Amino acid sequence: MTRRTEWPDSPAEPGGDAGSGYGPADASAAARGAAADDVEARSGRSSREGTGAGSGFGERAGRRARSGTRGSGSPSSSRAEKGEPRDPVEQARNICLRLLTGTPRTRKQLADALRKREIPDEAAEEVLARFEDVGLIDDAAFAGAWVESRHHGRGLARRALVRELRTKGVDSAVIDEAVGQLDPDQEEETARELVARKLRSTRGLDRDKRLRRLAGMLARKGYGEGMALRVVRQALEEEGEDTEGLDEPF
Repeated sequence: MTRRTEWPDSPAEPGGDAGSGYGPADASAAARGAAADDVEARSGRSSREGTGAGSGFGERAGRRARSGTRGSGSPSSSRAEKGEPRDPVEQARNICLRLLTGTPRTRKQLADALRKREIPDEAAEEVLARFEDVGLIDDAAFAGAWVESRHHGRGLARRALVRELRTKGVDSAVIDEAVGQLDPDQEEETARELVARKLRSTRGLDRDKRLRRLAGMLARKGYGEGMALRVVRQALEEEGEDTEGLDEPF
């Protein structure tokens, strides 16, 4: 089996980790740059043009920027002095681009980040919708790459993968489609490999302790009780262990 590099946890989300073409953690920065340019082009301005009036997306941003001018003592003015845009749409856009640099994110992850930064809902929705339009946000691609990476890198089974994707806000239908790429034979083969790697460290323990330790390892990775018991029993039999009585659930 071709081994894949494990997808590292995402630093921007507590306990988080992050898409085919969209890619795992090593997704193409050039592709994101091109998509970001598309966002800028379709908005009628680039980041170098600041908040100048344009058409559509850019025109609305320009109006917000002009209408949002405040006194020098306001938080908006303080941000401007630091070189930060005062327009909430531009702020949201910059936050999302920074978060997407180096690793893909789900729409919910980005929405949560914008909410934490107190970006108005209307501005956040506008930017998130635009990023989806140009492919910078793609939850289906994210989920597919996540399943492939975490299964091959960590040996996680369907149940564990479903739990992880749910915590990242991926829609249930998208999750089902993504985990559907794992066939039962592949999943069981991965479970056997996990047990084979762990087996040596259990030698010297009595049979029941070995069973609990090996089966517990598989359970934590999302494997069902029936598969875990079958795989562990076969591994112990190959080592000459008497497995009589191990048909009962552990």
